[in-house]
Amino acid sequence: MEEKKRFKVYKIIMLVILVAFITFIITSISMYQYFTKEANLGKYIISSTGNKDIANKLEKYKSIIDRYYLGEVNEDKLKEGAIKGYIEGLEDPYTEYISKEDMQDFMDDTTGNFVGVGIYMVKDEEKNRVMVLSPIKNSPAEKAGILPGDLIIKVDNVEYTADDMSVLANKIKGQSGTTVKVEILRNTETKTFELKRKSIKVNPVEGKKLEKDIGYIEFNSFDEGTAEDFKNKFKDLEKQGIKSLIIDLRNNGGGIVDEALEIADYIADKDSVLLYEVNKENKEEVKKSKNNPIINMPIIILTNKNTASSSEILCGALKDLGKAKTVGTKTYGKGVIQQLLSLPDGSGIKITSEKYLTPNKTEINKIGIEPDEKVELPESVTNILRVDEKDDTQLQKAIEMLK
Repeated sequence: MEEKKRFKVYKIIMLVILVAFITFIITSISMYQYFTKEANLGKYIISSTGNKDIANKLEKYKSIIDRYYLGEVNEDKLKEGAIKGYIEGLEDPYTEYISKEDMQDFMDDTTGNFVGVGIYMVKDEEKNRVMVLSPIKNSPAEKAGILPGDLIIKVDNVEYTADDMSVLANKIKGQSGTTVKVEILRNTETKTFELKRKSIKVNPVEGKKLEKDIGYIEFNSFDEGTAEDFKNKFKDLEKQGIKSLIIDLRNNGGGIVDEALEIADYIADKDSVLLYEVNKENKEEVKKSKNNPIINMPIIILTNKNTASSSEILCGALKDLGKAKTVGTKTYGKGVIQQLLSLPDGSGIKITSEKYLTPNKTEINKIGIEPDEKVELPESVTNILRVDEKDDTQLQKAIEMLK
């Protein structure tokens, strides 16, 4: 039996597709840490009586198509459609079939460098549309005026639903310098954007010194190298004399879990429990901090409804360990982990295989994390990605608490 590679996926996001081209998360899936394991998947296909029944049914339908169907038959498309439909029957928003053509893009997402228009997307199940979670800062999408909450209706004049999100994302990506037409629905108004694709660096870690020697660091996802960038940014601020720190995880859809754990390791005491991973057999794997902390100062984490996955891991760990207070609104609530299984034909399946718990063994999935201090933004703020500091009541509360 042929051996297959198995990759462990720590993607966001709420099934967030990062179309920069970013394709969680958040899953997001928005980003993952992987390793190779031997996995004999073929035996399940052969030994399962249920799968034999499915094969027999499909064979009957194939006979009907061969006998009656007037048009041309593409066997590969039929097989792909059958597999995709079977997996969709799980009704899990984070489990999906990935075609051979999409696998390399999926694997490349860990680098944080993409060619596309710069949109984080998520399925809006209620409206059966693909919704813009947020445009990436300084991306073609943001500069053109695409906003969080916009529903993507058409790409290059072809209409798509939430079920077509992977296909839609593939249509948006392309070569740098080429253009794509995106039609969105904003409330009751339809808008069309001509966007030029470009190479985009996702998730820069940004920081600055605020009043009263307060440091401020923000980033939008946990990509490969984010933890190192975070440490370097903190060191820069430390040289400027900061005495406390605000970590802004608002609108951070998650990403590579190991990057979040490494940042937690900078702050938590050595050997502290940071995370519990629980699999189908209810077996726990404990993740602990490995080093002495390099950050020893008061910390406040800013959160909102788009704080998800790896962001919730970092937030939950530091909150439970008493290393940080949280300010803002309740987080998204994605507390499950996916694995990517690669098949011999080059296709794969991203499948939910584990859930995670905070150090206090608190469930996150579909629940989220309540902040220590609940603070809403004022109603005058219409774009949560572009909040003037004078209107940012959440940031103001954090500063007040740290003074």
